[in-house]
Amino acid sequence: MSDAREPAGKPQRLVISAASKPGLPRHVKLRHDKARGVWTILAPERVFTPDAIAVAVLQLCDGSRTVADIADTLSNSYNAPRDRILGDITSMLQGLADKGVVKA
Repeated sequence: MSDAREPAGKPQRLVISAASKPGLPRHVKLRHDKARGVWTILAPERVFTPDAIAVAVLQLCDGSRTVADIADTLSNSYNAPRDRILGDITSMLQGLADKGVVKA
């Protein structure tokens, strides 16, 4: 997440938009647990279990693609409306950014 500070010393909220280039911070890992057959997001003192759609999105979050690029890719892969995918993944990524799991 951004180290930018507001004048009062509070950290600024990272806002995810279509132009954002999301990625995982170095301290966060997306791993497949072969023993249980599930994907996990490993963060310091936290573990998240994303669903299959979240995994598909997170696998495309490499810090070089924009959210719009990711929406285009998923729209083509799943033959779904781009605008709906864009809204859904922006909301999902914003929630993860608020938890410190995604940076942009």
